[in-house]
Order: sequence, then structure tokens, then C-alpha cells
Amino acid sequence: MTREYVMQAYRPPVDLQIDYAKELNAQQHAAVTAPPGPALVIAGAGSGKTRTLTFRVAWLLEQGIPADRILLLTFTNKAAREMMRRVAELLGRELPELWGGTFHSIGNRVLRLHADRIQLGRDFSILDRDDAKELIQACVADAGIDTKATRFPKPDLIGDIFSSVMNTGDSIEETVAKKYGHFSHLAPQIKDLQRRYTERKSTSNAVDFDDLLSLWLRILRQEPDILELYQRRFQFILVDEYQDTNRLQGELIDLLAERNRNIMVVGDDAQSIYAWRGASFENILKFPDRYHGATVHKIETNYRSTPQILAVANAAIIANERQFHKELQPSRSPGAKPVLVTCNDSAEQAAFVAQRVLELRDEGMPMSDMAVLYRSHFHALEMQLELTRRNIPFSITSGIRFFEQAHIKDVAAHLKLVVNPRDEVAFKRLAKLLPGIGNKGADKLWSLFSAQHTESTQQGAALKACLPKVPKKVVPAWTQFAETFLQISEVRADAARMIQMVVDAGYEDHLKENYTNWSTRKEDIEQLAIFARQFNSVEDFLAQLALLTNIEADEGKSAAGRSGDDEQLKLSTIHQAKGLEFKVVFVIMLCDGLFPSARSLDEEEGEEEERRLFYVAITRAKDQLYFCHPILRAIGGYGGGDAMQSPSRFLNEIPKELVEEWRLTPFTS
Repeated sequence: MTREYVMQAYRPPVDLQIDYAKELNAQQHAAVTAPPGPALVIAGAGSGKTRTLTFRVAWLLEQGIPADRILLLTFTNKAAREMMRRVAELLGRELPELWGGTFHSIGNRVLRLHADRIQLGRDFSILDRDDAKELIQACVADAGIDTKATRFPKPDLIGDIFSSVMNTGDSIEETVAKKYGHFSHLAPQIKDLQRRYTERKSTSNAVDFDDLLSLWLRILRQEPDILELYQRRFQFILVDEYQDTNRLQGELIDLLAERNRNIMVVGDDAQSIYAWRGASFENILKFPDRYHGATVHKIETNYRSTPQILAVANAAIIANERQFHKELQPSRSPGAKPVLVTCNDSAEQAAFVAQRVLELRDEGMPMSDMAVLYRSHFHALEMQLELTRRNIPFSITSGIRFFEQAHIKDVAAHLKLVVNPRDEVAFKRLAKLLPGIGNKGADKLWSLFSAQHTESTQQGAALKACLPKVPKKVVPAWTQFAETFLQISEVRADAARMIQMVVDAGYEDHLKENYTNWSTRKEDIEQLAIFARQFNSVEDFLAQLALLTNIEADEGKSAAGRSGDDEQLKLSTIHQAKGLEFKVVFVIMLCDGLFPSARSLDEEEGEEEERRLFYVAITRAKDQLYFCHPILRAIGGYGGGDAMQSPSRFLNEIPKELVEEWRLTPFTS
């Protein structure tokens, strides 16, 4: 009979360089010094998540764990570099042997070592988005798909479908049905393209960004010796922003941790807001179920916000049923109550924010410490207009202002050409929307159009007159192009009606073929039409658009065009503001149907994710927080009027005693 005898490694008493109890609060200390085994750290907003992870790495190293036995996974290179820098500072030495980085960078590292196991050369190329687009286009050509004869998704959109399939585990059919229902009948062709795309990548010894994870997982599943190698190597695994992991990342983590089970994941379920791009809320929610005996550490002391703001944050999230219940505790001294501002309409809302920003600036608050947050980009349309009118410098997190987005400029180009048939830039922009037309083709078509157009010839008629000389492949699209201009010229006095006709005449199909978020872009255009209703003429509308789009956002210029002005008010969607903080935050357009969005309420779990998004908005604020909602809002895109708006249901969930209500009164001299 043979009995297994386990040898224990001898370790002398640890002489710690760092006084962990002094450097950390009690909750952080408990997580940092947790014994081996699975652990879930729920780190509330502003609670020192990065500090906790950094000290955990230092603690493991000081306990004698070799640096190359620790795997630290993050979502951004910046986060990885910051944590590695902090650990090095804590210990007074660099740690090049520590495996730390993004999921994709670690995946690349593993593939470079073992690519031959899956018939991939170790010198493989990594395709960027443009490379992948070109390869998909070649697959479409190989398949003999006539994209001019049938409405077919563009290569960018096909690539997004492939990516979603890879990261969620859904099939092509399921993904297309869920996200792109208008292309459901093409699912078999898209599936065939996926096969061709995979084969072409293999032939080219190339991988795309998603392959770095999927092929890593494939190697671990298919090659038991490699799986054992990494399971033994990584004695301790730490994962940052765990609430944002998708199915594929969750499987990788679980597989690597299966042997030792020394895994610590850090995140905040209340800030899980990326389901729309594949993040799986189930990963963090069900971690204790997958890892029996896991300890759950809650870090609830918030170092960012005042007690008054935290009281509102705690009240805002409590209605969610699927969560790890926690209560953010303040460490700061008391401040002002958050303010609830009811406005007559979106114009008054914009005027209030602009006036309050200037008042705070006069009181010594830099505008760079203030932010206006919103659910969707079009919610800030009037805000951008008002700030421009008042010469208030602002920047937008996305880098693209509402009026500078491609779909807005496409629609505006139609109106510009009606008003000014000699607008070469507008014509060429529209020509290049036609299938198969590039710069040279647009030049030739412009020459053709210019020769046909006279002062007495209407644009649509001039376009029709070009048909005999238009290349055969362009004739169907050109015919529609000409017909659109015949129609919109008939309502030349009504910019909103013109915009509707552009969308109905085929631009909506263009959105569906080219953009994963086509419905959001269509909504933007509807808001553009509402915006256009306030102008007396198309010329006035286009002139205002030009004033707004000629302002550079991200090149060191303010909203007034002055260079060298770093003090800019920040405008951002809440999604893009996650991870940021500001002394003053204005949350605008808090109307039911806008926030939460009407679309999200049609989806399972939609309302709870929207409530988490509201929570994220609140917890960006350090000192002052303003909630704004208009009573009236223009609706009906092209010909509607104003409609009464109900305050967001999320506002109604906050006890009235936690906020201060401001009533706006008009100035009287």
C-alpha cells in the first residue's frame, strides 16, 4: 500500500517591509492579507480598488511567492502599467518577471510560445481593424455575393458580428437575430463568410484581436500538458474590473484557476454597465456559486464623495434585486445636498447648467473640475448649442461632437446640395455613399453633374440627366439618388421634413448596412430634425450647423476656437465617464424613456443595468451633484410638437429629504 505524504515548504518568519495595517483601512487590509483560496472583492466606487490590488501583489511577494508565479489581469495597458509601477515603488525594485497585463497581451504572450500546437506559426501577424475589414471584403468577393444587388452588411459590421460570436458564445444565428434582426435572412451567408475568414487568417498566418483570447482558450482546452503548465505556474491569479469580463474571459480565468483555486477577482457589481458590448454580469454575480467556499470582501469606505452624495448613491441602487448589497461609507466631512432642478424644457435646462457653471467658476471652481453627464449623445444637443452661444469652452469625451458625426454630416450634405448645387464637398460626400464609388469616381461624377446643372435646372433633374453616362454598376443607386433630390427639393422650406425624406429614401438602409448602433444613429437624426424645427429657413439651420461644427474639440482649442485654453467643461456619456471623477457633476435629461432609455426597458435585466448606470453617474461627483430634468420635450422627429415628460423613475426612488429642490424663476430687471 502506497500513501501520499505532502511536503510543506519551509519558510522563515516573514520580515515585512510594508506596514499593511497602517497603510490600509480594515476592509482593505482584510482583502489584501486574505489567506490562499478563492476570494471576491466587491470594491465600491471610490473605495481604493487599485490600492487594494497593488498591496495584494506586494503582500504575496513579501510572503515569498515568486513574481513569475503571479498573474495580474487588467482591461487596459494603462491600468497594468500603473499597478506595476505602484508595486515597484512599494517594494523598491522593478518586477519584470511578474505576469501582468491586459487579457489580450497575456494571450499574445502565450500564443507566441505555443502557436505551433494549433498549426499557427509563432511569427503570426495580428490584424488591426482595417486589416480585418480588408480580409472580410476579400471573403465577400470569394463567396460571389453581389452587394450591389442585395442589401448586405458592410465588412466592419460583419467583423462586429464575428467578434460578438467569439466573446459571448452565441451562434451566428443567435447574434444576428438579437442585434441585427434586419439581416436574419442572411445568417447562412454570414456563417459561410465566418468560415472563409477563419481559413484566410490561417492561410495568412494571422490572427485578429479576438483570436488572442479564443485561441489561447483553445490551446488550454486541447493541450492538457500546456494547461497543466500554466495551472501550476500561476499559483495566484488576480483580476481587475471583474464585472466587465465577458464569457470568454470568464472561462479563461476559471480554467487557469482550476488547480490551485488561489484566485482573487476585484470589481463592483453595481458598476456593471457594459452588457451591450458583451460583458457578462453573471461572472461576478455567480462567482461564489462557481467557487464554493470563496470569501467575499466588501470595501465600502468611499474616499471620493461627500456623505450627502453617498447617501443618494446608496438610495439609488437599493432597488436592484440582483446585487451584492453594500453601503458606501463616507470618509469626508459633510457637504451640500445634491440638487434636483426641474426645467421647463431642454433649452432652459441648458441655460441653467451654463449659468451655474459660470457662477461656480466665478467662485473659484475651475471648469476642468466640472462635468455634464448624459445617457445618450443626443441628450446634449441643446447643451452644446448653449455653451457655444455663451462662449464657454467645452470638450467631449468621445472626441466627436454631435454635429461632427458622420451620419449627421451625411444628412446635412443632402440639404447643403439642395441649397447650393455648386457645393462640391457636399456632392462628393454623397457620391461616395454610393456602392463602389471612391475619390476618383466622385471626381468624375462631379464633373458630369456640373456639366448638366444650370441655374434653371433643379438638382434632381440634373442628376437624372447624368444617367446615360453613369457607370452601369452605379445606375440603380444613382437613380435613387436623383429621385431623393427631386423629392426633398419640393419641401425646400422645411429642413425637418427634408431630413425625414432623406432617411426614408434609403439612408436608414445605409445605417443598417454600416453601423452596429444604427438605431442610435437614427435616433440622433430624429433629434437633428427636432433641432431644425426652431429655424425659419434651411439656410439658417445650415449656418448654425456650420458654426457648431467648425469648433475644434480635441486639438487644444476651446469651444470658442481660442487656442491654449485648457480649462474646459467636460461633456460625456456616463459610459465614457466610468472611472473618472469631478468636483461638480450635472446629470441631464433625467426623463423616463430617456434615462432609463425606452429601448433598455424592453430587454431582460435592462432596468437594473440602467439603474447601475445612474449609480455610476452619481458616484462620479466629489463635492456637488445636480440632477436636471425638463418638463417638456420636442418629440416626433420631423413634424411633432412638445410632449410632457415624466421625471426618471430613478429620481422618484431617492427619498426627498436627501435632495434639495431648486425652482427656476425668470430674471426680471
